[in-house]
Amino acid sequence: MNIPSNLKYTKDHEWVLIDGDIATVGITDFAQKELGDIVYVEVETLDQTLAKDEVFGTVEAVKTVSDLFLPLSGEIIEFNEDLEANPESVNTDPYGTGWMVKVKIANPAEVEQLLSSESYKQLIGA
Repeated sequence: MNIPSNLKYTKDHEWVLIDGDIATVGITDFAQKELGDIVYVEVETLDQTLAKDEVFGTVEAVKTVSDLFLPLSGEIIEFNEDLEANPESVNTDPYGTGWMVKVKIANPAEVEQLLSSESYKQLIGA
């Protein structure tokens, strides 16, 4: 199980890379394995400001559709448009080409509420 130590995590199985006041968000290796083959990623919240834990999109796998929850309050400033043609990159490279959105962080204090890689490993029993 790949759980990079330089990232933060949520109980909803999203990962967060913090770069100044921008957060890049995707789903974890654990989540993509649980979902199976991902066939579609939908994000209709581009340029919207959402609160922490609000749904920012959905990910559709062969057998299920799951909501995506925003790990930090802020404005969604970018969507990974490559996912429209290549949603399977969430399966093959969840921490790289499979990233989903970039968020301009509204409340930096919320970063402290995210899980460390060690805490996330404990959550999923890895």
